Order: sequence, then structure tokens, then C-alpha cells
Amino acid sequence: MKTFVTGATGFTGSHLVRRLLAQGHTVKALVRPNSKNRTRLSGLDVEVVEGEITDLELICSHLTDVDWLFHTAAFVELGLVDDALMEQTNVDGTRTLLEAAKTATISKLIYCSTIGIYGDTQGQTIDETFQRTQKNFSSAYDRTKYTAQQLVNRAADQGLPVVSVMPSGIFGADDPHFGPVIENFLKGKLTVWAGGDRITGIVHVDDLVDGMIRAAEKSPPGEHYILSAGDLTTREMFAILGDAGGVAPPRELPQPVVRFSGNVLDTVGRLTGWNPPLSRERVHYIYERCVRVDGSKAQRVLGWQPRSVEQTLREIVAHKLNQTTATSSS
Repeated sequence: MKTFVTGATGFTGSHLVRRLLAQGHTVKALVRPNSKNRTRLSGLDVEVVEGEITDLELICSHLTDVDWLFHTAAFVELGLVDDALMEQTNVDGTRTLLEAAKTATISKLIYCSTIGIYGDTQGQTIDETFQRTQKNFSSAYDRTKYTAQQLVNRAADQGLPVVSVMPSGIFGADDPHFGPVIENFLKGKLTVWAGGDRITGIVHVDDLVDGMIRAAEKSPPGEHYILSAGDLTTREMFAILGDAGGVAPPRELPQPVVRFSGNVLDTVGRLTGWNPPLSRERVHYIYERCVRVDGSKAQRVLGWQPRSVEQTLREIVAHKLNQTTATSSS
């Protein structure tokens, strides 16, 4: 198949590109001119398309001979973010891609969404039939991804062959978000943490990629698939990581301390233009927002078989420990 991947230098996109190439597909990779992650595609036999996700003419010109279109490009961040840039990437970019796809002859468009579109489920485990009950939005990311999903749903209703996948937290050895946290933990540099009861859904990035390709191969248009191997509390997660790495789990900070720190750092961040590691928005996600999902539909319909949450975490620890050993001996 001839494929086109947006967000190709991102965490998910780069893993997708490698899997597609390994399966014998040809790949066009959309890459921002100022992307700092171009090395993720180094040495790969891909056609690099340099440009912005909002450039309709550019994207249309490169979809004329494409069979599968994968849309993974997104601005993923919480806290004090550039709302306008997030809107441009997540909403305007998706709108542009859908417009381009309507003029092309693609057989399938796979949109990488997020379980966050369902809003706060208040601890209820939900599936793809759930209708969002949260009236407001927890963050700019929450709002823009929900808006983008509505655009995708409308395009599907109008006949575009699009399938949406909703991953939970995406983990992997080169995860740019939680990966550094795991590295610091294994080095003994992370001794405290916040919100041990917070629920985190997990899917290995390579299992997410497998689910996306299966959706392209097998799914009827218009379907939604939650891609999650399961969830666990942060306390349980650090227990597994600690056991695998031989490191004691971090102590949990008292909630009042975390909330006070979030308020202070939020104010400092707004005054200085800094996005602190802890803010009011992040505190909200830690203590108040809880999204739990059931990923069995993808297993049942697509034959998707993700590794377990525990296996995912243990594989990451083993990889990072092997990296440390190799670095030390070189």
C-alpha cells in the first residue's frame, strides 16, 4: 500500500512509519520544516514531505496516489500552553486534512484521537458507545481534540472512509512524556510523587501502531476503537516499575501540599511565560479527572492483542537498564 503519515517525526508517528516500512508499504511522511525530531526518520526509506498540516494545497498534491492516510499529528501538552497554536494544529490541521482527503481516492483514513474525547467518566469504565457528559473542558488539549473528533465524525457521516482510534496513555522506551520520569526514577532521582490514586490507562506504542494498521486493513468506515491494554493507579505503576528496576517506590506528597504548589507555580508560570511541571490544570488531572475505558472491541473486531500493562512497564524498564549498562561499558 502507498501510505501518507502526518506527525511522522512524533513518538507514535515514527513508530508507525517503521512498522509500515517493515510490512512492505511505501511511506510519505509529513514533516514540519522546524521539526526537532527529524532524526527519528534517519536512514529510513521514506519520501519526506516538508510542510505544515494546515497547507491544503501541499497535502492535496501528495494524496493523489495514496491508499491509506494516517493522521497522528497533534500538539499534546497540559498546563500553560499556547492555546492558539494548539487550536491551529489539532483543529485546523485536522480540518485541512479532511478537506484534502475528500478530493483524493484514499481507501482508508485512520485518525489517532484520544480517550480524552469522552471527558471525565468519573471512574466509570466506558466503551465506544459512551456519550460525553462533561459539559466543560479540562484543558485546551481536551477541547481541541474533542472539536477535532467532531469534525472527523461529521466527515464519516458524509461518506469519508475514516476510522478513529482512541488510545489511552501511550508508553514506550522512547516515550518523550513519561519516559524521562521513568529514567529519573530508576536513577534514584525521583523520590516523591503526587496522586497515588490517579488512574492511568496504558497502551504500548507498538501495540497502538498495530491497532491502527489493523483498523486500516479490517475496519468498516466510520468505526471507533478504544486502544488500551488496561489501567492502574499511579501507586500500582510505580510498584511495578520499582520491582522491575530494584528501586523503592517514591513517597506520595500530601494533597494539600500538591495543590498549594500547583497554585504557586501556576502564578509564576503565567507571569514568566513558563509551563511549570505542576499547575492548576495538572492538579485537576491528578485529583479530579478520571477516564476509564474498555478496549475489548478492538480485540474482538480487529483481532488486536496488546501486551499487558505490566509487560509494557517491565519491557520499558529492561530497555532503559540495558541502555544504561551499554552506556557505562562504552
